[in-house]
Amino acid sequence: MTIAAVIGLGTMGPGIAATLARGGMKIRVYDTSAEALEKAPGMVAMAFGVLDRLGMPDKGSADDISYHTDLAEAVDGVGLVVETVPEKLEIKAAVFAELDKIVSADCVLASNTSGIPITKLQEGNSNPGRVIGMHWSNPPMIIPMIEVIAGGQTDQGTVDWMCDTIKGLSLLPVVVKKDVAGFVENRILYAIMRESVDLVEQGVIDAEGLDTCVQWGIGYKLAIIGPMALLDMAGLDIYQAVGSYLNAELCNRPDVSPYITDRTKAGNLGQKTGSGIFSYTPDDIQRLRGERAAAFVAVRKALEGKS
Repeated sequence: MTIAAVIGLGTMGPGIAATLARGGMKIRVYDTSAEALEKAPGMVAMAFGVLDRLGMPDKGSADDISYHTDLAEAVDGVGLVVETVPEKLEIKAAVFAELDKIVSADCVLASNTSGIPITKLQEGNSNPGRVIGMHWSNPPMIIPMIEVIAGGQTDQGTVDWMCDTIKGLSLLPVVVKKDVAGFVENRILYAIMRESVDLVEQGVIDAEGLDTCVQWGIGYKLAIIGPMALLDMAGLDIYQAVGSYLNAELCNRPDVSPYITDRTKAGNLGQKTGSGIFSYTPDDIQRLRGERAAAFVAVRKALEGKS
């Protein structure tokens, strides 16, 4: 049985820990924050509830997760470390440097970074061949696709082991063949976000209308048919004809729009502060979390052909 450690209990750590434990691993979790460690068992319990509703193979329980305030204790003898600390290169690099000193020689070091090139996290590592990207999507206990990213010095054996491990969890590994910033999922997502923000900012549509258009238009289609298959279904000649004039009109700004930066400067960060593009009460946030979790479960079951 693989013993793994999850380092960081913010947005995704508890869900990742629960998914790994449910898949049959013994998990140790660590965070520098006492508050995060205190909240984590409740978040893990919620994640297990979602995994129950999904009907995921039941190979482990929340009892297979232990909580640690000492990093060396958390990673002692583990075969896999999944790092999910804040998305800043200097923080992640410091964590990897510390891990390199205390894990066993054959321990795989995986980062859940959303887009920092894995090659940067390998710098200075005594065994860079074991360092790899394992990019989960949020919420991690629901979305089954995990990007596997090799850095410039990652061994092929590490890639193969990671893919086999993910398959063993009844999840879907996708190998990203080049270590580009943002990998694949977030490059697609941020292209959509940039165009969406621009259309709202330019007054082409309001925020509610934009969300409806995407959810029930392209979002509905893309849940069933991927972009490359959609090209074939629609016809490459159609894409060429429309793209020949539309591509030049799409937003290509290299910075982040004031529509976003003005709000962040004012402290309006979204649900976490009660206001962002939309406004939220605590009851709204609780309701949305429940509704969205239920919808995610239903959609995944439908896509998998489950009743």
